[in-house]
Amino acid sequence: MPTAIFGSIEAGAIYALMALGVYLSFRILDFPDLTVDGSFVTGASVAAVLIVGGANPFLATIAAMLAGFAAGCVTGLLHTKGKINPLLSGILMMIALYSINLRIMGKSNVPLLAEETVITKLTAFWQGLGLDQVLSATGFVPKTWGILILMLILALVVKVMIDLFLKTDIGLALRATGNNETMIRSFSADTDLLKIIGLGLANGLVALSGALVAQYNGFSDVGMGIGMIVIGLASVIIGEAVFGAKTIVRATLAVVGGAILYRIIVTLALRVEFLETGDMKLITAVIVICALVLPKMIEKQRENQRKKRRLIQSKQNAYEKSGEHLAAIKTDS
Repeated sequence: MPTAIFGSIEAGAIYALMALGVYLSFRILDFPDLTVDGSFVTGASVAAVLIVGGANPFLATIAAMLAGFAAGCVTGLLHTKGKINPLLSGILMMIALYSINLRIMGKSNVPLLAEETVITKLTAFWQGLGLDQVLSATGFVPKTWGILILMLILALVVKVMIDLFLKTDIGLALRATGNNETMIRSFSADTDLLKIIGLGLANGLVALSGALVAQYNGFSDVGMGIGMIVIGLASVIIGEAVFGAKTIVRATLAVVGGAILYRIIVTLALRVEFLETGDMKLITAVIVICALVLPKMIEKQRENQRKKRRLIQSKQNAYEKSGEHLAAIKTDS
């Protein structure tokens, strides 16, 4: 069990990058972008093909991120310039990317187990530091602590960069576009360009996550992006429900925590006897439903309790006033 939990935290740190991308499109821009299912595989396929072709894995990962950025920009163009519904523009791009990803890879699956990847390089770097022996004093000895710690650092660095970006003039305009497009347009802001940039950045992060996941798993597959938007939304919703989202800094941290929590929940759920690996999508759907419904039920219950307290208080006030009124009448008589 500890090994499974450790692996889920490790994977959650990588998927947190994808969840941050979903947060940008879903929460900041208020754009239901289904491009995610395609751009995730685009990142994986571009990185895999370049690595197999002998490219530096770090440069291949950056190229994958740029490919995801381009895919997001096309979705933005379809919506802003083509005047296509946001949901439909994302679906169209997702469908187009399926064929594009097959073209990039040349086949449905590209193995990376025999290749030098970002993961293998980071593992070698970490082992060279000799920190595994130090951390093994905790009593739990995984294969290596390097991937977990370095991916967490990467996720937190990206989180801080997003926080800083959203506080810039462009970031504030981006947030205003998602909150009230008509208002920000009245200030002569180019909302179309802002949407294109926002969707490009979101899908760039998704593609970065896809590239790292492919190198972590040892393969890129054309079907590995199915349901990524749901996983991303689950991470965002769970994080906000558990950690809160009153400020941008807290919200982005909640997304990272939510991605890790989601992976832990799925790992624990798969330990149940009657559930199988094929039930993962069903588990994801149930988690999202619970994350959406439970907070509303809890809030409704709290509101009902507040109403009851106010009703009781008003009755007590009315009773006290009537008692004072009767006492005044008796005094006058």
